Amino acid sequence: MTAPDPLAGDPEVARLLAEELDRQQTTLQLIASENFTSPAVLYATASVLTNKYAEGYPGRRYYGGNAIVDAVENLARQRACSLFGAEHANVQPHAGANANLAVYMALLDPGDTVLAMRLDQGGHLSHGSPVSITGKTYRFVAYGVTPAAADGTGERIDLDQVADIARRERPKLIVAGTTSYARIIDPAPFRQIADEVGALFMFDAAHPAGLIAGGAHPSPVGIADVVTFTTHKTLRGPRGGAIVCRADLAKAVDAAVFPGLQGGPLEHVIAAKAVAFAEAAQPAFRTYAADVVANARVLAEGLAGEGFRLVSGGTENHQVIIDLRTFDADLTGQSAQEVLDRAGITCNRNQIPDDPRSPFVTSGLRLGTAAETTAGMGPAQMTAIARLVGTALRAPDDAGVRAEVREEVQALCAKFPPYDVPATAASPATLSVGPVAGSRKGAGTGG
Repeated sequence: MTAPDPLAGDPEVARLLAEELDRQQTTLQLIASENFTSPAVLYATASVLTNKYAEGYPGRRYYGGNAIVDAVENLARQRACSLFGAEHANVQPHAGANANLAVYMALLDPGDTVLAMRLDQGGHLSHGSPVSITGKTYRFVAYGVTPAAADGTGERIDLDQVADIARRERPKLIVAGTTSYARIIDPAPFRQIADEVGALFMFDAAHPAGLIAGGAHPSPVGIADVVTFTTHKTLRGPRGGAIVCRADLAKAVDAAVFPGLQGGPLEHVIAAKAVAFAEAAQPAFRTYAADVVANARVLAEGLAGEGFRLVSGGTENHQVIIDLRTFDADLTGQSAQEVLDRAGITCNRNQIPDDPRSPFVTSGLRLGTAAETTAGMGPAQMTAIARLVGTALRAPDDAGVRAEVREEVQALCAKFPPYDVPATAASPATLSVGPVAGSRKGAGTGG
Protein backbone atom coordinates (compact mmCIF):
# COMPACT_ATOMS: atom_id res chain seq x y z
CA MET A 1 0.00 0.00 0.00
CA THR A 2 1.30 3.44 -0.88
CA ALA A 3 2.04 5.62 2.14
CA PRO A 4 -0.01 8.82 2.33
CA ASP A 5 1.68 11.99 1.15
CA PRO A 6 2.26 14.21 4.21
CA LEU A 7 2.00 17.30 2.00
CA ALA A 8 -1.27 16.35 0.37
CA GLY A 9 -2.92 19.23 2.19
CA ASP A 10 -0.35 21.77 1.01
CA PRO A 11 -0.16 21.49 -2.77
CA GLU A 12 1.85 24.70 -3.14
CA VAL A 13 4.81 23.45 -1.10
CA ALA A 14 4.44 19.96 -2.58
CA ARG A 15 4.66 21.45 -6.08
CA LEU A 16 7.77 23.44 -5.23
CA LEU A 17 9.51 20.42 -3.73
CA ALA A 18 8.62 18.39 -6.80
CA GLU A 19 10.04 21.08 -9.05
CA GLU A 20 13.27 21.21 -7.07
CA LEU A 21 13.60 17.44 -7.15
CA ASP A 22 13.10 17.58 -10.91
CA ARG A 23 15.75 20.30 -11.23
CA GLN A 24 18.27 18.24 -9.29
CA GLN A 25 17.45 15.11 -11.29
CA THR A 26 17.58 16.72 -14.75
CA THR A 27 20.33 19.36 -14.60
CA LEU A 28 24.05 19.23 -13.81
CA GLN A 29 25.00 20.36 -10.30
CA LEU A 30 28.49 21.83 -10.48
CA ILE A 31 28.44 24.23 -7.54
CA ALA A 32 31.52 23.33 -5.52
CA SER A 33 29.78 23.83 -2.17
CA GLU A 34 26.91 21.44 -2.91
CA ASN A 35 26.44 17.69 -2.87
CA PHE A 36 23.73 15.02 -2.83
CA THR A 37 23.12 13.45 0.57
CA SER A 38 22.21 9.83 1.13
CA PRO A 39 18.58 8.91 1.82
CA ALA A 40 19.71 8.12 5.38
CA VAL A 41 20.90 11.71 5.86
CA LEU A 42 17.63 13.02 4.41
CA TYR A 43 15.65 10.78 6.72
CA ALA A 44 17.52 11.88 9.84
CA THR A 45 17.28 15.55 8.88
CA ALA A 46 13.49 15.27 8.69
CA SER A 47 13.15 13.18 11.84
CA VAL A 48 11.12 13.76 15.02
CA LEU A 49 14.21 15.25 16.65
CA THR A 50 13.14 18.54 15.08
CA ASN A 51 10.47 18.65 17.81
CA LYS A 52 12.94 18.70 20.71
CA TYR A 53 14.37 21.79 22.38
CA ALA A 54 17.83 21.04 23.75
CA GLU A 55 19.65 24.21 24.79
CA GLY A 56 22.97 23.31 26.33
CA TYR A 57 25.14 20.22 25.93
CA PRO A 58 24.72 16.53 26.75
CA GLY A 59 24.25 16.18 30.48
CA ARG A 60 23.86 19.94 30.87
CA ARG A 61 20.55 20.87 29.23
CA TYR A 62 18.15 23.60 30.26
CA TYR A 63 15.08 21.49 29.41
CA GLY A 64 13.92 18.05 30.41
CA GLY A 65 13.38 15.01 28.25
CA ASN A 66 16.80 15.10 26.59
CA ALA A 67 18.19 11.66 27.41
CA ILE A 68 17.82 10.42 23.83
CA VAL A 69 18.95 13.74 22.34
CA ASP A 70 22.05 13.58 24.55
CA ALA A 71 22.84 10.13 23.15
CA VAL A 72 22.38 11.42 19.59
CA GLU A 73 24.67 14.40 20.09
CA ASN A 74 27.30 12.36 21.93
CA LEU A 75 27.26 9.87 19.06
CA ALA A 76 27.82 12.68 16.54
CA ARG A 77 30.66 14.11 18.62
CA GLN A 78 32.33 10.74 19.04
CA ARG A 79 32.05 9.97 15.33
CA ALA A 80 33.48 13.37 14.38
CA CYS A 81 36.45 12.88 16.71
CA SER A 82 37.05 9.39 15.36
CA LEU A 83 36.73 10.43 11.72
CA PHE A 84 39.18 13.30 11.98
CA GLY A 85 41.39 12.06 14.81
CA ALA A 86 40.44 15.00 17.03
CA GLU A 87 40.41 15.42 20.80
CA HIS A 88 37.13 17.35 20.96
CA ALA A 89 34.22 18.11 18.64
CA ASN A 90 31.36 20.57 18.74
CA VAL A 91 28.62 19.61 16.28
CA GLN A 92 26.13 22.35 17.08
CA PRO A 93 27.10 25.18 14.67
CA HIS A 94 24.29 25.82 12.22
CA ALA A 95 26.73 26.73 9.42
CA GLY A 96 30.40 27.18 8.65
CA ALA A 97 30.24 30.92 9.24
CA ASN A 98 28.78 30.28 12.70
CA ALA A 99 31.62 27.87 13.43
CA ASN A 100 34.24 30.42 12.36
CA LEU A 101 32.69 33.21 14.41
CA ALA A 102 32.52 30.91 17.43
CA VAL A 103 36.24 30.19 17.17
CA TYR A 104 37.04 33.91 16.96
CA MET A 105 34.84 34.52 19.99
CA ALA A 106 36.53 31.68 21.89
CA LEU A 107 40.11 32.69 21.13
CA LEU A 108 40.05 36.46 20.63
CA ASP A 109 38.98 39.73 22.18
CA PRO A 110 37.24 42.36 20.03
CA GLY A 111 39.83 44.34 18.11
CA ASP A 112 42.45 41.57 18.12
CA THR A 113 44.43 41.11 14.91
CA VAL A 114 43.73 38.12 12.67
CA LEU A 115 45.64 37.18 9.51
CA ALA A 116 43.47 35.50 6.85
CA MET A 117 43.10 35.25 3.08
CA ARG A 118 41.66 38.14 1.08
CA LEU A 119 38.14 37.55 -0.18
CA ASP A 120 39.00 38.54 -3.75
CA GLN A 121 41.92 36.08 -3.74
CA GLY A 122 39.88 33.09 -2.59
CA GLY A 123 39.00 33.77 1.06
CA HIS A 124 35.58 33.69 2.70
CA LEU A 125 33.25 36.40 4.01
CA SER A 126 33.81 35.08 7.53
CA HIS A 127 37.55 35.61 7.13
CA GLY A 128 37.21 39.30 7.90
CA SER A 129 35.19 40.84 5.10
CA PRO A 130 34.16 44.38 6.09
CA VAL A 131 30.52 43.48 5.41
CA SER A 132 30.70 40.54 7.84
CA ILE A 133 30.43 40.71 11.60
CA THR A 134 33.89 39.15 11.67
CA GLY A 135 35.40 42.17 9.94
CA LYS A 136 33.43 44.56 12.12
CA THR A 137 34.51 42.92 15.39
CA TYR A 138 38.15 42.00 14.80
CA ARG A 139 41.07 43.63 13.01
CA PHE A 140 41.79 41.46 9.99
CA VAL A 141 44.88 41.79 7.84
CA ALA A 142 45.06 39.80 4.63
CA TYR A 143 47.40 37.72 2.56
CA GLY A 144 46.84 36.61 -1.02
CA VAL A 145 48.25 34.51 -3.83
CA THR A 146 51.30 34.84 -6.02
CA PRO A 147 50.92 36.57 -9.42
CA ALA A 148 49.66 34.54 -12.37
CA ALA A 149 52.44 32.87 -14.35
CA ALA A 150 52.48 31.78 -17.95
CA ASP A 151 53.57 28.28 -16.96
CA GLY A 152 50.63 27.88 -14.58
CA THR A 153 52.74 27.89 -11.41
CA GLY A 154 51.32 31.14 -10.06
CA GLU A 155 48.15 32.03 -8.16
CA ARG A 156 49.13 29.86 -5.20
CA ILE A 157 49.00 30.97 -1.57
CA ASP A 158 52.00 33.26 -1.08
CA LEU A 159 53.58 31.79 2.04
CA ASP A 160 56.39 34.36 1.97
CA GLN A 161 53.73 37.06 2.14
CA VAL A 162 51.97 35.22 4.97
CA ALA A 163 55.21 35.12 6.94
CA ASP A 164 56.12 38.75 6.23
CA ILE A 165 52.71 40.07 7.28
CA ALA A 166 52.67 37.85 10.36
CA ARG A 167 56.05 39.17 11.48
CA ARG A 168 54.97 42.75 10.93
CA GLU A 169 51.42 42.58 12.33
CA ARG A 170 51.91 39.94 15.08
CA PRO A 171 48.37 38.52 14.75
CA LYS A 172 46.82 36.63 17.62
CA LEU A 173 45.30 34.15 15.16
CA ILE A 174 46.27 32.97 11.67
CA VAL A 175 43.54 31.46 9.48
CA ALA A 176 44.14 29.06 6.59
CA GLY A 177 41.37 27.87 4.31
CA THR A 178 39.51 29.25 1.35
CA THR A 179 36.23 29.23 -0.50
CA SER A 180 37.67 29.52 -4.00
CA TYR A 181 41.04 27.82 -4.38
CA ALA A 182 41.81 24.79 -6.51
CA ARG A 183 45.01 23.69 -4.79
CA ILE A 184 45.91 21.66 -1.73
CA ILE A 185 46.59 23.77 1.36
CA ASP A 186 49.48 22.37 3.39
CA PRO A 187 48.84 23.21 7.05
CA ALA A 188 52.46 22.67 8.13
CA PRO A 189 53.93 25.99 6.88
CA PHE A 190 51.09 27.92 8.53
CA ARG A 191 51.84 26.14 11.81
CA GLN A 192 55.50 27.12 11.54
CA ILE A 193 54.64 30.76 10.87
CA ALA A 194 52.12 30.82 13.72
CA ASP A 195 54.67 29.38 16.11
CA GLU A 196 57.29 31.90 15.03
CA VAL A 197 55.07 34.89 15.85
CA GLY A 198 53.25 33.36 18.82
CA ALA A 199 49.88 33.10 17.08
CA LEU A 200 47.14 30.51 17.31
CA PHE A 201 46.31 28.65 14.10
CA MET A 202 42.82 27.92 12.75
CA PHE A 203 42.16 25.91 9.61
CA ASP A 204 38.82 26.45 7.86
CA ALA A 205 38.23 23.11 6.13
CA ALA A 206 34.72 23.92 4.90
CA HIS A 207 35.52 22.83 1.36
CA PRO A 208 38.04 19.98 1.72
CA ALA A 209 36.54 18.32 4.84
CA GLY A 210 35.32 15.31 2.88
CA LEU A 211 38.59 15.07 1.00
CA ILE A 212 40.43 15.16 4.33
CA ALA A 213 38.17 12.42 5.73
CA GLY A 214 38.75 10.41 2.56
CA GLY A 215 42.52 10.82 2.53
CA ALA A 216 42.63 12.99 -0.60
CA HIS A 217 43.86 16.14 1.18
CA PRO A 218 46.35 16.48 4.06
CA SER A 219 44.66 16.75 7.44
CA PRO A 220 45.15 19.89 9.53
CA VAL A 221 43.83 18.13 12.64
CA GLY A 222 46.63 17.87 15.18
CA ILE A 223 48.53 20.64 13.39
CA ALA A 224 46.05 23.50 13.70
CA ASP A 225 44.77 24.45 17.14
CA VAL A 226 41.21 24.50 15.81
CA VAL A 227 39.62 23.18 12.62
CA THR A 228 36.20 24.32 11.41
CA PHE A 229 34.24 22.74 8.60
CA THR A 230 30.87 22.39 6.97
CA THR A 231 29.13 19.06 6.66
CA HIS A 232 27.31 19.60 3.36
CA LYS A 233 30.08 20.04 0.78
CA THR A 234 32.59 17.30 0.08
CA LEU A 235 31.60 15.56 3.34
CA ARG A 236 28.20 14.84 1.76
CA GLY A 237 26.11 15.42 4.87
CA PRO A 238 23.32 17.79 5.93
CA ARG A 239 23.68 21.55 5.78
CA GLY A 240 25.57 22.58 8.90
CA GLY A 241 28.92 23.23 10.54
CA ALA A 242 31.23 21.68 13.11
CA ILE A 243 34.42 22.41 15.04
CA VAL A 244 37.19 20.08 16.18
CA CYS A 245 39.94 21.27 18.48
CA ARG A 246 42.49 20.46 21.14
CA ALA A 247 41.04 19.29 24.44
CA ASP A 248 42.33 22.35 26.31
CA LEU A 249 40.29 24.64 24.03
CA ALA A 250 37.07 22.63 24.33
CA LYS A 251 35.52 24.66 27.13
CA ALA A 252 36.11 28.01 25.40
CA VAL A 253 34.86 26.73 22.03
CA ASP A 254 31.73 25.17 23.51
CA ALA A 255 30.91 28.32 25.49
CA ALA A 256 31.31 30.44 22.35
CA VAL A 257 28.85 28.29 20.38
CA PHE A 258 26.36 28.14 23.27
CA PRO A 259 25.43 30.38 24.95
CA GLY A 260 27.71 32.77 23.09
CA LEU A 261 26.17 32.65 19.62
CA GLN A 262 23.36 30.12 19.35
CA GLY A 263 20.35 28.95 21.30
CA GLY A 264 18.74 25.56 20.85
CA PRO A 265 20.74 23.25 18.58
CA LEU A 266 19.16 21.57 15.57
CA GLU A 267 19.27 18.03 16.91
CA HIS A 268 17.65 16.56 13.78
CA VAL A 269 20.54 17.99 11.76
CA ILE A 270 23.02 16.76 14.37
CA ALA A 271 21.60 13.25 13.93
CA ALA A 272 22.12 13.62 10.19
CA LYS A 273 25.69 14.77 10.84
CA ALA A 274 26.24 11.58 12.82
CA VAL A 275 24.99 9.58 9.84
CA ALA A 276 27.29 11.47 7.47
CA PHE A 277 30.32 10.95 9.74
CA ALA A 278 29.62 7.22 9.77
CA GLU A 279 29.28 7.14 5.98
CA ALA A 280 32.55 9.06 5.56
CA ALA A 281 34.31 6.56 7.82
CA GLN A 282 33.57 3.69 5.44
CA PRO A 283 36.53 2.48 3.33
CA ALA A 284 34.65 3.16 0.10
CA PHE A 285 34.42 6.85 0.95
CA ARG A 286 38.16 7.01 0.27
CA THR A 287 37.41 5.86 -3.26
CA TYR A 288 34.76 8.55 -3.54
CA ALA A 289 37.17 11.29 -2.38
CA ALA A 290 39.82 10.14 -4.84
CA ASP A 291 37.23 10.05 -7.62
CA VAL A 292 36.13 13.63 -6.83
CA VAL A 293 39.71 14.85 -7.27
CA ALA A 294 40.30 12.75 -10.39
CA ASN A 295 37.08 14.02 -11.95
CA ALA A 296 38.05 17.62 -11.22
CA ARG A 297 41.37 17.08 -12.95
CA VAL A 298 39.67 15.69 -16.06
CA LEU A 299 37.10 18.49 -16.04
CA ALA A 300 39.91 21.05 -15.79
CA GLU A 301 41.79 19.50 -18.68
CA GLY A 302 38.63 19.49 -20.78
CA LEU A 303 37.87 23.13 -20.03
CA ALA A 304 41.44 24.11 -20.88
CA GLY A 305 40.97 22.31 -24.18
CA GLU A 306 37.88 24.42 -24.78
CA GLY A 307 39.97 27.59 -24.48
CA PHE A 308 39.42 28.58 -20.84
CA ARG A 309 42.32 29.71 -18.69
CA LEU A 310 42.51 27.76 -15.46
CA VAL A 311 43.29 29.84 -12.39
CA SER A 312 46.52 28.41 -10.88
CA GLY A 313 46.90 26.26 -13.99
CA GLY A 314 44.78 23.34 -12.81
CA THR A 315 43.35 21.70 -9.73
CA GLU A 316 44.30 19.39 -6.87
CA ASN A 317 40.93 19.26 -5.14
CA HIS A 318 37.23 19.30 -6.09
CA GLN A 319 37.23 22.81 -7.56
CA VAL A 320 38.01 24.22 -10.99
CA ILE A 321 38.29 28.01 -11.25
CA ILE A 322 38.25 29.43 -14.77
CA ASP A 323 39.11 32.86 -16.09
CA LEU A 324 36.66 33.76 -18.84
CA ARG A 325 38.64 36.68 -20.26
CA THR A 326 40.87 34.65 -22.58
CA PHE A 327 37.83 32.73 -23.81
CA ASP A 328 35.67 35.82 -24.43
CA ALA A 329 36.83 39.21 -23.14
CA ASP A 330 33.27 40.50 -22.99
CA LEU A 331 31.74 37.51 -21.23
CA THR A 332 31.32 38.12 -17.50
CA GLY A 333 30.92 35.51 -14.81
CA GLN A 334 27.40 36.73 -14.16
CA SER A 335 26.40 36.35 -17.81
CA ALA A 336 28.10 32.97 -18.13
CA GLN A 337 26.35 31.66 -15.03
CA GLU A 338 22.97 32.73 -16.41
CA VAL A 339 23.63 31.24 -19.84
CA LEU A 340 24.72 27.92 -18.34
CA ASP A 341 21.77 27.87 -15.96
CA ARG A 342 19.38 28.16 -18.88
CA ALA A 343 21.30 25.35 -20.57
CA GLY A 344 20.87 23.07 -17.55
CA ILE A 345 24.34 23.49 -16.07
CA THR A 346 24.38 24.94 -12.56
CA CYS A 347 27.55 26.66 -11.36
CA ASN A 348 28.44 30.03 -9.87
CA ARG A 349 30.17 33.20 -10.97
CA ASN A 350 33.36 33.80 -9.07
CA GLN A 351 36.02 36.44 -8.74
CA ILE A 352 39.49 35.49 -9.86
CA PRO A 353 42.66 36.89 -8.28
CA ASP A 354 43.01 40.62 -9.05
CA ASP A 355 39.64 40.57 -10.81
CA PRO A 356 38.89 43.97 -12.39
CA ARG A 357 35.15 43.29 -12.08
CA SER A 358 32.98 43.48 -8.97
CA PRO A 359 32.01 40.35 -6.96
CA PHE A 360 28.49 40.74 -8.35
CA VAL A 361 29.75 40.56 -11.94
CA THR A 362 33.17 38.80 -11.86
CA SER A 363 35.45 37.53 -14.60
CA GLY A 364 35.36 33.88 -13.62
CA LEU A 365 33.37 30.78 -12.84
CA ARG A 366 33.80 28.17 -10.11
CA LEU A 367 32.85 24.57 -10.84
CA GLY A 368 33.00 21.53 -8.55
CA THR A 369 32.80 17.78 -9.02
CA ALA A 370 31.61 16.52 -5.61
CA ALA A 371 27.89 16.28 -6.42
CA GLU A 372 28.06 14.66 -9.84
CA THR A 373 30.72 12.23 -8.60
CA THR A 374 28.19 11.20 -5.96
CA ALA A 375 25.68 10.66 -8.77
CA GLY A 376 28.12 8.24 -10.35
CA MET A 377 29.71 10.31 -13.10
CA GLY A 378 33.31 9.66 -14.07
CA PRO A 379 36.03 10.93 -16.42
CA ALA A 380 34.05 10.39 -19.63
CA GLN A 381 31.19 12.48 -18.30
CA MET A 382 33.58 15.21 -17.11
CA THR A 383 35.00 15.45 -20.62
CA ALA A 384 31.47 15.73 -22.02
CA ILE A 385 30.55 18.42 -19.46
CA ALA A 386 33.59 20.50 -20.42
CA ARG A 387 32.51 20.33 -24.06
CA LEU A 388 28.95 21.33 -23.20
CA VAL A 389 30.16 24.32 -21.16
CA GLY A 390 32.32 25.47 -24.07
CA THR A 391 29.52 24.96 -26.59
CA ALA A 392 27.00 26.97 -24.56
CA LEU A 393 29.38 29.84 -23.84
CA ARG A 394 30.67 30.16 -27.39
CA ALA A 395 27.11 31.10 -28.40
CA PRO A 396 25.71 32.81 -25.30
CA ASP A 397 22.88 34.51 -27.17
CA ASP A 398 21.86 31.55 -29.32
CA ALA A 399 18.69 29.99 -27.88
CA GLY A 400 18.95 27.09 -30.31
CA VAL A 401 22.40 26.14 -29.09
CA ARG A 402 21.26 26.39 -25.48
CA ALA A 403 18.32 24.11 -26.22
CA GLU A 404 20.62 21.54 -27.84
CA VAL A 405 22.98 21.65 -24.86
CA ARG A 406 20.11 21.31 -22.42
CA GLU A 407 18.77 18.31 -24.28
CA GLU A 408 22.18 16.64 -24.09
CA VAL A 409 22.45 17.55 -20.41
CA GLN A 410 19.08 15.95 -19.71
CA ALA A 411 20.13 12.78 -21.50
CA LEU A 412 23.33 12.66 -19.46
CA CYS A 413 21.53 13.26 -16.17
CA ALA A 414 18.99 10.56 -16.99
CA LYS A 415 21.84 8.04 -16.93
CA PHE A 416 23.15 9.34 -13.59
CA PRO A 417 20.23 10.45 -11.41
CA PRO A 418 21.24 11.43 -7.87
CA TYR A 419 18.34 9.35 -6.54
CA ASP A 420 17.33 6.09 -8.14
CA VAL A 421 13.74 7.10 -8.71
CA PRO A 422 12.56 9.34 -11.53
CA ALA A 423 11.25 12.69 -10.33
CA THR A 424 7.80 11.88 -11.67
CA ALA A 425 7.61 8.68 -9.63
CA ALA A 426 8.72 10.09 -6.28
CA SER A 427 6.60 12.08 -3.92
CA PRO A 428 8.78 15.02 -2.89
CA ALA A 429 7.28 14.86 0.57
CA THR A 430 8.21 11.20 0.87
CA LEU A 431 11.72 11.99 -0.34
CA SER A 432 11.99 14.62 2.35
CA VAL A 433 10.76 12.54 5.28
CA GLY A 434 11.76 9.00 4.51
CA PRO A 435 14.09 6.86 2.43
CA VAL A 436 13.42 6.92 -1.26
CA ALA A 437 12.61 3.66 -3.00
CA GLY A 438 16.07 2.50 -3.92
CA SER A 439 19.32 4.13 -2.93
CA ARG A 440 21.31 6.93 -4.45
CA LYS A 441 24.36 5.83 -6.40
CA GLY A 442 27.29 5.95 -4.09
CA ALA A 443 25.24 6.35 -0.91
CA GLY A 444 27.80 5.19 1.59
CA THR A 445 29.57 3.20 -1.13
CA GLY A 446 31.90 5.84 -2.49
CA GLY A 447 30.01 6.50 -5.70
